[in-house]
Amino acid sequence: MDRWSGVLKVPLHSSSRVLYKVAASLCLSNNSKTLLDSYVVFPHPMVPSANAIFFNGDCVQGTGNSVIEKLSNVEEIVEILVSKFGGSVNAWVVEASTFNGPFAVYKDFIPSVNQWGDPKSHSPKGFPASTSTVSLLSNCLEAAKKSISGRQKEPCQLGLSPSRSYQPKTFILGFSKGGTVLNQLITELGFSKVESIEHSPQIKESDVQEECQMLPNSKESLLNSIAEIHYVDVGLNSAGAYITDHDVIRGISKRLAEGAGGLRFVVHGTPRQWCDKRRDWIRNEKDKFVHLLESEAEHSEGKLQVCERFYFSDQPPNLQMHFEIIENLDVS
Repeated sequence: MDRWSGVLKVPLHSSSRVLYKVAASLCLSNNSKTLLDSYVVFPHPMVPSANAIFFNGDCVQGTGNSVIEKLSNVEEIVEILVSKFGGSVNAWVVEASTFNGPFAVYKDFIPSVNQWGDPKSHSPKGFPASTSTVSLLSNCLEAAKKSISGRQKEPCQLGLSPSRSYQPKTFILGFSKGGTVLNQLITELGFSKVESIEHSPQIKESDVQEECQMLPNSKESLLNSIAEIHYVDVGLNSAGAYITDHDVIRGISKRLAEGAGGLRFVVHGTPRQWCDKRRDWIRNEKDKFVHLLESEAEHSEGKLQVCERFYFSDQPPNLQMHFEIIENLDVS
């Protein structure tokens, strides 16, 4: 399967002057057409099995460490995601639009963040993270289509394999500071209603433009499509790295009982975050988060799954392992 990869700089809204940097790697399908007696192949984006969306962390530069420099590169990360989740996924790596020095500030996704990007609180009011995710990726897809179309003579069309379902799954990953976006999304998930989504075993080509979507087109469809949530060595210099609000986790459990699709949480960590004696709240919050999930999972009939993975456990904490976890991720 062919792919298109690139780095996009797009606004969250058409009226915004602030641009987000997003690396994307998209599945392509080839349509063959006869033009002026010539047989021409037109590549175009196709509906993926899933969208893997990775929220990146703070900016780290000038370390002189080649491993850290490589794994700080969004283009490298997006290719790693494809290698982990498979060639049928679309992968997206999102960087914060605002940085205060090296500190990522996801203020569109979490309105309560302070100047360093640390959240003061999480509230579902207005559903900012899910709404912003839908808007941003929609703009990214349009920008990617224009880039692909620029290399061919015909407008870029949506491609579809006839066996694809209407709605691809969504895998959400948050690395380091990017975990704050996960916390906001989980809060919104815990207080959202289960929306019914029709599924059909097959889609006719004539129905593609109207019915088939490469990305969720509303906050409801995004939240409904989330199948996996991966915390990747998250941590902050203040409390709030993990959600410890039982009402949020209980709300997710309630959604599952009301008919929402199954949901898997995977918590990935290294000694850099989980064994930091100066920031012992990170491990305490992680332990409480996992405990809350496991408690609710016992009553979910298998629909809520929790997995904890510890990497480089035999090594002393260091900054390199914090980035190396990205290419060592076990998402199975």
